[in-house]
Amino acid sequence: MKRILVTGGAGFLGSHLCARLLAEGQEVLCVDNFFTGRRRNIAGLLDHRNFEFLRHDVTFPLYVEVDEIYNLACPASPIHYQFDPVQTTKTSVIGAINMLGLAKRVRAKIFQASTSEVYGDPSVHPQPESYWGHVNTLGPRACYDEGKRCAETLFFDYHRQHQVRIKVARIFNTYGPNMNPQDGRVVSNFIVQALSNKPITLYGDGTQTRSFCYCDDLIEGFRRLMDSGPEITGPINLGNPGEFTMRQLAETILDLTGSTSSIVHEPLPMDDPRQRQPDITLAREKLGWEPTIALKAGLVRTIAYFEALLAEGV
Repeated sequence: MKRILVTGGAGFLGSHLCARLLAEGQEVLCVDNFFTGRRRNIAGLLDHRNFEFLRHDVTFPLYVEVDEIYNLACPASPIHYQFDPVQTTKTSVIGAINMLGLAKRVRAKIFQASTSEVYGDPSVHPQPESYWGHVNTLGPRACYDEGKRCAETLFFDYHRQHQVRIKVARIFNTYGPNMNPQDGRVVSNFIVQALSNKPITLYGDGTQTRSFCYCDDLIEGFRRLMDSGPEITGPINLGNPGEFTMRQLAETILDLTGSTSSIVHEPLPMDDPRQRQPDITLAREKLGWEPTIALKAGLVRTIAYFEALLAEGV
C-alpha cells in the first residue's frame, strides 16, 4: 500500500482519481480548498478507511508524509480561472513549487496535471509534445496557459537540479460525471442547456474543433504514466484524437437528449483555440495507452449524471 496525495482531489478529475486509487487498495490523502472542487464529488469516499480529506490551499506549504503526489490543483475552466487570474497563476506556479518542495523532502514521485492549453492557438495540427506552442502571454487566458507552462518548467528544473522523480501529462478536453454544471465548459454547457430545453450557445461559427476524452480513459492514462519507468518523465499528451466541431457536438447532444433546444451563436471569446487535437503517438508507444470509450458512449453516461443533478435541483 502506498500513501498518495491528490491535490485538487475534490474536483472533477481528482475525485475520479481518488476513487480509482482506493479501488486499487492505496491510501489516499485528498487535498482541496473547494474553490472549484465540491464535497459531493467525494461524499461516497469519506467513510472509506483508507481515505483522508484535508481542506488546504496549495499556495501554502504542506507538511505530510507521502509516497506519491498527483498535483491536480488548479481551476481548469475559463469562467473559473479568469474569475481571479492572479490566484490562478499563483495556484499553478506557487502550488507547483510547494508540491515539488514536498516531493523533494520526502523523496516522493510527483505527477503534474498539465494541459493542452500550453499549445495555445496552435499553428501545428495535431499537436505533438515537441511543439512549443502559440500562446498570447498578455490575454485573458494567459493566467492559466502561462501558469501551466511555468509549472512544467519548474518540474523539469527540479528533476534536473534535485533529481525529483517527475511525470508530466498534458491533458486534452475531458468530460464525464462530477463535472460542475456551472463550469462553463462546452460539454457541461451543452448538456445542461439541452436538458433544460434552453438555447444551446455556440460560440463563433461552430467550426472550431476539440477532441473529447472520457474521464475513465484519462485516469487510466494517469496511472500508466505514474507507474512507468524512471526514464519516462513526459510531457505526454493524454486525450482522444477523435476530432469534432462544436456544431457536431451540439447536434449529438441534442440527438441523445431528445431536446427541443435551438442553437444560438455568440462571438468567439478572445484567444479561443480554433483547433485542438492531440498526437498521442508517445502515449501509445511508451504507455500502451489510448482511449477506448467513444464520444457517444461517454456522453450517454455524462447526460445521465446531469439528469440526476437537475432532478435534485442542483
